[in-house]
Amino acid sequence: MSELLPGDLPRLRTLRTWHALWVVRIDEAIAAAEQRESEQRQREERRPATPDWVVELSVGVGARPIEVHIGGCHAAGKRQRAITREQALVALADGMRACTHCRPDSALGVL
Repeated sequence: MSELLPGDLPRLRTLRTWHALWVVRIDEAIAAAEQRESEQRQREERRPATPDWVVELSVGVGARPIEVHIGGCHAAGKRQRAITREQALVALADGMRACTHCRPDSALGVL
């Protein structure tokens, strides 16, 4: 391995300095990556739990419930409100539409 290195002291010292600078850069990059991972982990820990049931709301002033979904349904849209299992049952019994993707009516046992 030493046959790949120059034999004179000034060039060896230059190489050592150059590599030491790279080690510092690599250590800084590792610290930054660890910081990003730590922040991501903290965001995930603080994120509220996905509700079991949600109701999708209509657009506009006085938005009204229009469709029942299982929590986390990809088709639920951005305007939604968490509801309890009992509220989901009542909403479906009152004729509110059930999502055709997540099928909350089947999950709740509503015929």
